[in-house]
Amino acid sequence: MTTPAVFPEHFAPQFQTPNPTQRQTYELQIWPACFAAVIAGNKPFDVRENDRNFQVGDMLILREFDPEANDFTGHAITRWVSYVLQGGNFGVQPDWCVLGFSELPPIPTGLTDIRVW
Repeated sequence: MTTPAVFPEHFAPQFQTPNPTQRQTYELQIWPACFAAVIAGNKPFDVRENDRNFQVGDMLILREFDPEANDFTGHAITRWVSYVLQGGNFGVQPDWCVLGFSELPPIPTGLTDIRVW
């Protein structure tokens, strides 16, 4: 039997980035089935062509796009890049990447008490 991890109030496991002021914001299309999986929490990642040089800490505005109607649905969700697996590794094609998503924005490196952030 495993016991769930309990963290003191001042510590919340969250990814960090050296300089959150230098992160980029990208609006990306995402198809309805993938959008629904991200909303449900079942898809905390995305595989993308790395044509934007994605970095940890970047903000992604995922806009639901219906390919059959060739139009946006009007639904969107915000996620932050918490991890980037670069192409050329683990079967991911070069010039592509796997982006790990976080629902929370990054905190600066070294900060552990998010109440001050």
